[in-house]
Amino acid sequence: MSETGAVKSLEQRIEEKINMLQVVQHDFPAYIIVHDIRDFSVVFMCEPGLKHLGHTLEQLKAMGENYHTYFFNPEDARDYVPKIFALLERNNDDESISFFQQVRSSPQHDWEWYLSATRIFLRDDDGKPVLTITTATPVDSHHQISTKAQRLLDENNFLRHNHKVFDTLTRREKEILKLIAMGLSSAEIAAQLHLSEATVNTHRKNVKSKLNAKTNYDITRFAQAFDLV
Repeated sequence: MSETGAVKSLEQRIEEKINMLQVVQHDFPAYIIVHDIRDFSVVFMCEPGLKHLGHTLEQLKAMGENYHTYFFNPEDARDYVPKIFALLERNNDDESISFFQQVRSSPQHDWEWYLSATRIFLRDDDGKPVLTITTATPVDSHHQISTKAQRLLDENNFLRHNHKVFDTLTRREKEILKLIAMGLSSAEIAAQLHLSEATVNTHRKNVKSKLNAKTNYDITRFAQAFDLV
């Protein structure tokens, strides 16, 4: 088969997949999105999804790479995008990944939580992934899942933004940080570590300075985030 024929055959298969979704799109209790991973463009979105975003499919395609940054929160995208790339790399049959993501219809609107799942939808003649399909289900903003997802995102963001600062602490300073977070006084820390109280106070001052911690709450947050307590 010629190269042109092979490309045409693949495009025909893509069209067949899209046509199949067109028929059943209203039967799913979730939004359906298909991406062409050759350029990561959107090649299909169900009508309810397009209506929710207030855009046509042609408008989404015309946005190019801006589509991803316009509608999706880049903070949590840093967590799930690598998972999608890993899924494509493994290229296993029937494997899917699930993740939380925040979506908004425009910069003037608030972020909304979605529980999404992605899998490979079509492969080329060489078995390489071409399309992915994602289902995205809205999560009630008052539901406990939404609250937990936000908490996990906040913790991940805190770790990402502060790991370099945390790494500047010495082993002794991390010990002091842990004990402060546990509520011990300088005198109690000094007794436990066999140090003078003046030395402990110096370490305490250095820890707060390095972490830019103003209160014991700030200290405790670092200790909890980095699994010291």
